Amino acid sequence: MIWSLQAAPDLTDKQFAQWSKLLEDRAGICLSDQQRVFLQTQVTMRMRELGQTDYSQYYNRVVDGVSGMIEWAVLIDRLVVKETSFFRHRPSIDFVRGYLQNQINNKTLKDSFDIWSVGCSSGEEPYTLSMVLNDCFSLAQLDPYYGVIATDISRAALGIARSGVYPQRKVEMLEPHVRQRYFKQLENGRYQIDPELKQRVCFNHANVLNINEMPGIDQNVIFCQNLLIYFRRWLRHEIMNAFVDHLKPGGVLVVGLGEVVDWSHPDMVRAPVDDVQAYIRKAAV
Repeated sequence: MIWSLQAAPDLTDKQFAQWSKLLEDRAGICLSDQQRVFLQTQVTMRMRELGQTDYSQYYNRVVDGVSGMIEWAVLIDRLVVKETSFFRHRPSIDFVRGYLQNQINNKTLKDSFDIWSVGCSSGEEPYTLSMVLNDCFSLAQLDPYYGVIATDISRAALGIARSGVYPQRKVEMLEPHVRQRYFKQLENGRYQIDPELKQRVCFNHANVLNINEMPGIDQNVIFCQNLLIYFRRWLRHEIMNAFVDHLKPGGVLVVGLGEVVDWSHPDMVRAPVDDVQAYIRKAAV
């Protein structure tokens, strides 16, 4: 029987443990046993494309030298790309809006306003943040002096993000004035992000586990949602601690509500809001 028509073989406990360890060692992602089917499905799909039938042989291919790293880059795209949307979790987006608006109103914004979108996937989150920042500067009749750095481990997702082209279903739920201001409808029914907005967002491939791949300049806001849930508790804390070192004094770290429940840092205080999990870096003494 042709391999592509065969039912996928089940991962053994040993094979699942082997693949899970590789994913955790290289990407920090911790899979539960409930995610075994997801892992098996994604690995099997890639093996079929390559005409391979054995999990262990494919594993050896993935960990073998330079060619293995190339194959790993292909596979990790299948394992980490997540569904996202524009203006996902409005309270967090509105918190960032209010944070910038307060700085503008109080005339405390002394230089560029910089945001880092961590785990940006296909770009909806950083483009949303850019829309919000642009609105604030426009409302205050100020030049839009801001930038958004967006990073992700998936090169395929970054390719979509850089193109700035999205299907109708991604855009049709937006308020009409947002859609009209920041998108252009193409002939094929898809939508293109406004070129000027697009220029404000810099997409980079990066693994959040590698400190040297973090932005080189301190940020006003680090926005990291729906990413830390994949990591073990101790690793979440290490990543959060590293984020602190990349914040400007008074800067804000926004994470997914409930993603980290027991973290504290001497330089950070929890923002006094119920529907957003955000921390503010204390001003330098």
